[in-house]
Amino acid sequence: MFYIGNHLSASKGFAAMGRKEVELGGNTFAFFTRNPRGGKAKDIDPQDVQAFGQLAEENHFGKLVAHAPYTMNCCAAKENLRDFAREIMADDLRRLEMTPGNYYNFHPGSHVGQGAEVGISKIADILNEVLTKDQSTIVLLETMSGKGTEVGRNFEELRQIIDRVELKDKLGVCLDTCHVWDGGYDIVNDLDSVFEEFDRIIGLDRLKAIHLNDSMNPLGSHKDRHARIGEGEIGLEALVRVINHPATEGIPFILETPNDDEGWTHEIALLRNEYKQK
Repeated sequence: MFYIGNHLSASKGFAAMGRKEVELGGNTFAFFTRNPRGGKAKDIDPQDVQAFGQLAEENHFGKLVAHAPYTMNCCAAKENLRDFAREIMADDLRRLEMTPGNYYNFHPGSHVGQGAEVGISKIADILNEVLTKDQSTIVLLETMSGKGTEVGRNFEELRQIIDRVELKDKLGVCLDTCHVWDGGYDIVNDLDSVFEEFDRIIGLDRLKAIHLNDSMNPLGSHKDRHARIGEGEIGLEALVRVINHPATEGIPFILETPNDDEGWTHEIALLRNEYKQK
């Protein structure tokens, strides 16, 4: 099964997001758990969740990929910012139990000069505080491009976070094609080797979702500028190989391309046409 969708506004609730995604031709989606800059989250309506559940079942939806706000920095130097991150993640995970069994994706954070080792330790500390044995949500560490002092710029850093977390079964990885390309992984000319390296260092069983984006920048630029599918340095052919690779079978693909509804409808149709049914 091919699960493809895009990032949607959560302002009108789950059922509205589901209807919109069906209109666009998709069967999964991503959404911010609250304003992407942080702040209070909107109350969840149980009836809205129930309506979405019925729509998702009727349209054979895959798992959803909730996205934490960008302001959440689990390895900030300032304690109050780490407290903010901890509170938001704990609250988000509690709320996501109303739509059980999905994913919660977050950017590991920026160490702001403390060093990657310190950043890794602080991220793991917060995960150890907020993850619970009873939660049904899997938390996804996102692969980053290495811009500034980002943690998660390579597979090794993500593995080091995982190694320090006690409830490892609650953790996975979301691979962003733009980020890994900008981070120096050649998914255009050597995709098999990239997935082999991912498997050796992290394990392909932890690959739970893909952010499918083209990139405005060359390999190893450490910039993180998304481009529309086929209009960037990665190109359509390489991204088609990603969706058809055995390592990505059955996992949700989320488009974070700079588009409007017409553009996403086009990209979803294009990728569906290029997907080779297994």
